[in-house]
Formats: sequence, C-alpha cells, structure tokens
Amino acid sequence: METLLFTLGIFSTTILLMAVGVIFSNKVLKGSCGGLGKVLGKDCDFCDKKDQCTKKSGGPGEN
Repeated sequence: METLLFTLGIFSTTILLMAVGVIFSNKVLKGSCGGLGKVLGKDCDFCDKKDQCTKKSGGPGEN
C-alpha cells in the first residue's frame, strides 16, 4: 500500500509541475494540424500550413 501511495504522489507531483509549466509558459494550447479531423475529411481551420495540404496527400511533411 505504501508503494501505491508513493507512486500516486510522484505522478500527482509530476502532473502538477507540468501544469504549472504550461501556465507560466503563457502559450495557448492548440491541437495538431491533421489527426482525427484529417481522417474524417474535415478541414483544419486553425492550421498555419493549410494552403500546403491537398486532398490527395496526407498533409505537409508527408511524401
């Protein structure tokens, strides 16, 4: 039981520190360009490289 509580404490501390890091970095969280929206055929409105994507290709960076 001690091992479980210790592990839970380590994970909780890690998640808390990561959350604090995101808050202090002052960056907006945003999704990736592609992913599930690309699979379902929906356009990625917030993608910076949307003009490089074509219907045939998988997106920017894929050959």
